[in-house]
Amino acid sequence: MTQTGANDSVAEPLMMYAGAFHPAIGGETFTSTNPADGSVVARIPFGGAEDAKRAVDAAVEAFPAWSALTAAARARHLHRVADVLESRRDEIARLITREEGKPLHEAQGELQLSIDSLRWYGEEARRAYGSWIPDPLPGRRLLSVRQPVGVCGAIIPWNVPCAMIFRKAAPALAAGCTMVLKPAEATSAVALKVAEAFVEAELPAGVINFVTGKASAIGNVFLTDERIRKISFTGSTEIGRLLLKGAAEQIKRVSMELGGNAPVILFEDCDIEASIRAVAALKYLNAGQACIGANRIYVHDSIYDEVAEGLEKLATAMKVGDGTADGVRMGPLVDFKAVEKVEELVADAVKCGAQIRVGGCRMQGPDYENGSFYAPTVLTDVPASARLNREEIFGPVAALYRFTAEDEVLALANGVEYGLSAYIFTENMDRAIRVSERLETGMVGVNEIRIGAAEAPFGGVKASGLGREGGREGLDEYLETKLIAMRVKD
Repeated sequence: MTQTGANDSVAEPLMMYAGAFHPAIGGETFTSTNPADGSVVARIPFGGAEDAKRAVDAAVEAFPAWSALTAAARARHLHRVADVLESRRDEIARLITREEGKPLHEAQGELQLSIDSLRWYGEEARRAYGSWIPDPLPGRRLLSVRQPVGVCGAIIPWNVPCAMIFRKAAPALAAGCTMVLKPAEATSAVALKVAEAFVEAELPAGVINFVTGKASAIGNVFLTDERIRKISFTGSTEIGRLLLKGAAEQIKRVSMELGGNAPVILFEDCDIEASIRAVAALKYLNAGQACIGANRIYVHDSIYDEVAEGLEKLATAMKVGDGTADGVRMGPLVDFKAVEKVEELVADAVKCGAQIRVGGCRMQGPDYENGSFYAPTVLTDVPASARLNREEIFGPVAALYRFTAEDEVLALANGVEYGLSAYIFTENMDRAIRVSERLETGMVGVNEIRIGAAEAPFGGVKASGLGREGGREGLDEYLETKLIAMRVKD
C-alpha cells in the first residue's frame, strides 16, 4: 500500500457508493500493474470495513425505491448502462487487457458478454412470473409471487474482471435487489471504470456500489451485517468454504462459482484436426486462466500421438506477448506468483514421469523480461500421481493422459472433487448423450468449447459450487417465492 502522490501520472480512480466517488476513508491506496511489463496501471483506494459499511448503508437506503419499480422501468435503466458500455467499448477493453493481460480480442468478447447480460436480464425480469395454485380447500385461493431477495454482496475474481460484474449485477438489479460489489485487487481499475458507466447512465444512487481494498475486512462486513441477505462469490474453493461457514451464522443465501478441473475427452472417432484446434483454443484462452479451461486432456490411445503432435505444433506457433499488440493470441499470467505456481506444477509432473513436448518454462527474450509470461506448454504421459491431475492448473499447460475404454475415462474424469465443466469430442451422438449424462459436472460441451452465454445457466456441482449464473436460473438466484393464501367468498 502507498499514499497517492500529488504528481503521479497514473490513473487514480475512486471507489463508488451512494452514487458518488470516494477515496478510502483511511486515505491509503494500492497499485494495480500491467502483467505484460510491470508498469503501474492505477492507484486504487484501499478501503476496509468502514468503507464497506457506508456502501451497505447506501444499498439499504436504495432498496425500497428500486425494488418498487416495475420490471420494465428497471429494464430501461439496465439498457442505458449497456448503451454506455457500447459507447466506451474500446476504452474499457483496452483497460481489461492492460490490467489483466488477456489479448484485446478476448477483452472485446468479455465486454460483449457484459452487454448481453444487461440486455437479456433487463428483459427476463419481466418474466419473473408467479402463479395461481389450484386449491384443495373451498373458499381459499393460493397465489405465489416472486420478490427480490434484498441487499446483496458480491465478490468477483480477476480473470474475468468486467463480465463477472454483470453476471452478478445484471440479474440482481433486474430482480429488484441492490448490491455492494468487491472486485479483485489485481483488476480493480476495470471495476471502477465500470462504476463510472453506472453513474453516467444515471442509475439511482445506491443501487450498485463498488468497494475496493482489503478482502477480509470487506468480506467480513458481508458476512456479519444482517442487512446483507445474499452473497455471490466467484473464486477459489478454499475461500468459498470459509464464506459458506460464515454465511451459515445468519442463514444468508449464497451463490458459489468455485474451482474447476475440467476433463476434455477425445474419443477415437472424433474429428481429430477440428478437435485439436478446439482444445488448443480452450487450453490457451486467457493464458489458461479460466475456470472452464481444459485441465485434464484424455486422449484415446489410438489417436494419442497424433493429437500430441498437433497440439505441439499449435503451441509452438502461438504468438505470445502484450495483448494490445497485433497478432498476439496469448498474453501473460496475472502476476509472477501465478507463474511460480505453474512452474511448481510442471516440475512436479516431470518428477512423476511426464514428458515436456514444448514449453515448460518462462518465456525468454527482451520482450518478456518484465512480464509474467509462461510459454504455451504441452505435457505428455502425465501420470495420475501428478499434482496437476488433482489441482486446477490456471496456466497455459496442456496435460495429456491416455485412455482406452469409455468406462475407464469416465472414472478418471469424475475422480476429482471438482465438477464445473467437461468437454467431449466424438462423432457418435449416442456416446455423446450417454457420456454427457454420466459426467459429474454442471456443464458439458459436445464438439464445442463455447459454453457460456447470457441466456444459458453457468455453474458447477461438487466442490465447484452452488447455484447458477446466466439464464433463467441466474435470475432465480435473486428472487424469493412468497405464498399468499386468501380467504374468499364463494
